[in-house]
Amino acid sequence: MKKNGFLEGAFIATVSVIACKLLGLIYVIPFYSIIGEQGGALYSYAYSIYSIFLSLATVGIPTAISKIVSEYNALDFQVIKQKAYKIGSKILISIGILFFLALFLFAPQIAQMIKGSADGGNSIESVTLVIRVIATAILIVPSLSIKRGYLQGHNFMSVPQFSAVIEQLVRVIIVVVGSYVAYKIFHLSLDQTVGIAVFGATVGALCSYVFVDLKIKKHKGEFHLDANIKEEEKKFTNKIIIKKIVYYALPLVLIDLAKSLYDVVDLFTVVRCLTDIGYDTQIAENVFGNITTWASKLNMIIISISIGLTASLIPNIMPSFVKKDFKDVENKVNKSLQLLIILVIPMTVGLSFLAYPVWNAFYGYNEIGINLFYVYPFIALTTCFQGVLVEISQIMNNTKLSFGSLFIGIFVKLIFNIILMYFLPNIGIESYYGPIISSILAQITTIIIVLISLNRKYKINYRETLKTLYKTSIAVVIMFIGLVLLKLVIPITNLNRLLSVLVCVIYALFGFIIYGLLVLKFKIIPNVSKIKDLKNAYKEMRK
Repeated sequence: MKKNGFLEGAFIATVSVIACKLLGLIYVIPFYSIIGEQGGALYSYAYSIYSIFLSLATVGIPTAISKIVSEYNALDFQVIKQKAYKIGSKILISIGILFFLALFLFAPQIAQMIKGSADGGNSIESVTLVIRVIATAILIVPSLSIKRGYLQGHNFMSVPQFSAVIEQLVRVIIVVVGSYVAYKIFHLSLDQTVGIAVFGATVGALCSYVFVDLKIKKHKGEFHLDANIKEEEKKFTNKIIIKKIVYYALPLVLIDLAKSLYDVVDLFTVVRCLTDIGYDTQIAENVFGNITTWASKLNMIIISISIGLTASLIPNIMPSFVKKDFKDVENKVNKSLQLLIILVIPMTVGLSFLAYPVWNAFYGYNEIGINLFYVYPFIALTTCFQGVLVEISQIMNNTKLSFGSLFIGIFVKLIFNIILMYFLPNIGIESYYGPIISSILAQITTIIIVLISLNRKYKINYRETLKTLYKTSIAVVIMFIGLVLLKLVIPITNLNRLLSVLVCVIYALFGFIIYGLLVLKFKIIPNVSKIKDLKNAYKEMRK
């Protein structure tokens, strides 16, 4: 366990997130073939409720602790830093127990609300069982999350990120192997099988918790637990610390709420507007499902980069901001944006180009889904920039900017969602592209507001970032032309699922080679002009 620099931490976090998301994508195929649609619905019931209760149980506190630890560490307030961590832990443990009891005791009522008066399918008792089983994870995950936040606040990125991979890997193994053994070998009932599968969340979290806890105890000398209290620290009472935790956590909750409103806007407008325009209800629901669920899962391949980068931002920008080293803040902000440009833009263009084989490989042929996915990856592009910039403004205690820019974006989304669905047919474009275009416009609005505000308030200059954008754009255009030429030799349509996977691999490698060579040729990454320099840069980053 060692402290990681900004880019190294971002690299570790990104690889970890991508690994977790890929595991989350891959296990679905064998799992659903074992339990079928009814079992899949039962599994979804449990996880949908669990996700809501888990969000409520953590309420942004792990990230808040990461910020507080990073801030106090920069000020060398070692005693009060540890005190804040212990208070945060006690709060989360208490909330975790409370929400576990609520979910466990009121599982029958929640199951009744989910099922309503619908007959057939999964019974109320089955839904109750799986909800109660997965509720046990809430006893562990909040405590695990705050330990990860504590480590990240100290710039220890590898342990919390590797623990996330352990958690996901154990969960996936139990989901797939456990459900197969239970259902196919021991012939247990479907609800018992799904109960074993959802219990994977608890076992995965427990394994991850043990790993993180052992690492912290083994390297406790790194956390200065024996430090003496300073005079400046004596003024920090428990009340002041709790207020600070709430001050940092509450905006995170509100920001998450604001982001979820994008889906709420689609929920109340897409099906209604499309059916009013003249689309069949089944097609309208197909569009809604593809936009909110299936396309979003594929976009996580790209969005994982911004999630990893965000995890590295807090412990690196916060100390510079606390010390008022705005030159270093400017440097790290630009590095973040440049990293997104270099990685996300080519991935977005590539995923859009391969919409047919990618969609076909994961979900099978669906004309509307494929048509949507030619455009949908560009939401991932704007989501990445919006997420990182909002996080940066939040780290710099600019809650009004974070929250205000997001809600202005949501307002733009709400207006254009409806207008575009009615307008697009007049210019020969299908109405179902409206929600996608409106989301992109809304996120661009948020991005522009944050960029301008950071420039005005902190004098952050984006000159180097714009240079990177210019060079990257040229490289991506050339890569795209190369993919178009390859398409003349290797077609990407009318394929079965196995060929779709093979085509995706071939095109990805081809595009990666072209783009990688152009990155070296144009010196898009500073101080790197050839492969040898790239190796040296990586070694330097590791140091």
